[in-house]
Amino acid sequence: MIRKYSFGHPIETGAVVQDLHCEKDKPRTGKIRIDEKGFTYIRPLEKETAIYGLGETVRGINKRGWQYVSENEDQSFHMEDVRSLYSAHNFILLSDSEPLGLFFDYSGRISFDTGYTRADRLIVSCEHADLCLYEITGESLREICRTFRKMTGRSYIAPKWALGYGQSRWGYEREEDFRKVVDGYRKNHIPLDAVYMDIDYMKAYKDFTIDQEKFPDFKRFVSEMKEKKIHLVPIIDAGIKQEEGYDVCEEGLEMGYFCTDREGRPFDTACWPGLTYHPDFLNAKTREWFGNKYRILTDLGIDGFWNDMNEPSVFYTKRTMEEVREKMRKFLSKPAKETAFFELAGLTEEFSSPEIYKDFYHDMDGTRICHDRVHNLYGYMMTRAAGEAFEKISPDRRILIFSRSSYIGMHRYGGIWQGDNKSWWSHLLLNIQMTASLNMCGFLYTGADLGGFGSDTGRDLLLRWLAFGVFTPLMRNHSAFNTRNQECYNFENPEDFAHVIGVRYRLLPYLYSEYVKAALKDDMYFRPLAFDYPMDRMACGIEDQLMLGEGLMVTPIYTQNADGRYVYLPEEMLFVKFIPSGEIETKRMEKGIHYIHVELNEVPLFIRKNHFLPLAAAAECVDDLDEEDLTLLGWITEKSEYLLYHDDGYTRDYETPDHYRILTMDTEDAGGI
Repeated sequence: MIRKYSFGHPIETGAVVQDLHCEKDKPRTGKIRIDEKGFTYIRPLEKETAIYGLGETVRGINKRGWQYVSENEDQSFHMEDVRSLYSAHNFILLSDSEPLGLFFDYSGRISFDTGYTRADRLIVSCEHADLCLYEITGESLREICRTFRKMTGRSYIAPKWALGYGQSRWGYEREEDFRKVVDGYRKNHIPLDAVYMDIDYMKAYKDFTIDQEKFPDFKRFVSEMKEKKIHLVPIIDAGIKQEEGYDVCEEGLEMGYFCTDREGRPFDTACWPGLTYHPDFLNAKTREWFGNKYRILTDLGIDGFWNDMNEPSVFYTKRTMEEVREKMRKFLSKPAKETAFFELAGLTEEFSSPEIYKDFYHDMDGTRICHDRVHNLYGYMMTRAAGEAFEKISPDRRILIFSRSSYIGMHRYGGIWQGDNKSWWSHLLLNIQMTASLNMCGFLYTGADLGGFGSDTGRDLLLRWLAFGVFTPLMRNHSAFNTRNQECYNFENPEDFAHVIGVRYRLLPYLYSEYVKAALKDDMYFRPLAFDYPMDRMACGIEDQLMLGEGLMVTPIYTQNADGRYVYLPEEMLFVKFIPSGEIETKRMEKGIHYIHVELNEVPLFIRKNHFLPLAAAAECVDDLDEEDLTLLGWITEKSEYLLYHDDGYTRDYETPDHYRILTMDTEDAGGI
């Protein structure tokens, strides 16, 4: 059951697609306080209550005991103490004796105190009492999650090739760089479907341009890559370079499509191109205009994009630059103090203070509103612009789109990657835990930068991270320009990488089927064990194992120098290891705690009893995958069925009955296993 409560004058975010009437009484689940400090929701917490949700945030799957803040932020150096990341997902689930879901549809800064100030209190607060609150009740956390997902709309479904392996790096500049990457993978027989293009492919970092010196005939080059069964996926940034003669800039100025300052003039910001303007994506006309610009690249053969820097990330503004310069002049004119270093460091922080979000404005289809009130919608609306445009540009074929910044509702238009992480073992664990939380909020097409974006990765870290990435819908290796080259063929024994990534393609019939079915049924692709085994206290406390689809449990290894790990089985299962020889090792295991040994070049998983996986032969790209001749792997003690979803991977007619096949296994087929 859903109950909707409205306070003040809520800003329409588009997060909720169901038409729900507002309750006239007060919320039943907590106390509301509205005063000069804004809006506050307070609810007692039972001792054993776990808190789930909040999508892209730090720490574990159970969010209890910390203070999280939804305020989209370019936060590349994130550790456990940060409160905000790149996205805002204001949906939480409480595992009370009567499970509860709460969605706070609020587009500005909002804080979730999940037992941080007081262990027995949930406190949700924001500055303005203009929001909608949704209370969702149900028999289980999973049921509540499904209800929330129906309320907010069907999750984006990517083309099938986008579930193949992708290689990316900030620093691929010319055609030769991309050819080298593709040749390196193909010569070593390491599977590859996509190579990503970071900001260096553009002319002077200008959106929807190609540097002609680096790519003399871009359309021909895209065609060349497609002949090698490689999709090129360029980046699109949120800031538009200020430059005379640059058509995107001049059109935006002429039509009034950019955010403005207090006086109504185009607001000056700065990002990679230097001084920029930011399109006013909260305006429908701007979204239509900007979305149509993607056609420039789709006409050249591009069928995938990633949107970036759209929190929005602002390096500085004209005003903050002048203020810092003036303070610097004063600083240099005074005698140096012992604390001079700290004073100087503090000045640099003022370039991109969150205070700048109070300096510019949007035209929300006739209503002028300050950016800080709608800050968390910006990246969402940029990707909405692309998603809506693709429905017209390519009505019959899916186009890949994912974003760095998002809000609830953007999951209908595209996926997200989990931001600029580091090559740290702790960020591998964070990737595992964050993925389940994102699924709760509707973001199914998601994944982290495998191996880590910043810092130098190690061979062991990359292999372990890939072994988890085998299961995430977005499987992309991405790194920064000043880090170690982490293409798989640059490490010793590249055949180990070929095997691990090859397992992804063997599993793809199951993974793609579960991904699409989760989207069509408003379900989760990944789930915490607590969602499937709510009465098992030990299972509810485990945050480094995930259920995937109907019958699979993932148990990644995320510790340096480990030769395996302990796992907890909430029921008897089949332990499976894919080993480099191409063989599959299996072992039946009873419920309980077990230690599993897993080499760096092996991929482990567990299959629930009387469930099975359809497996294909390994392939070097999705187009070469043979999904007609499948092997069925499981532990069967009675006749079992699996509903396989299989389409052409491109078209949008998901409901066609011909896409479904019922696969059957009996004990007579395989003698148990």
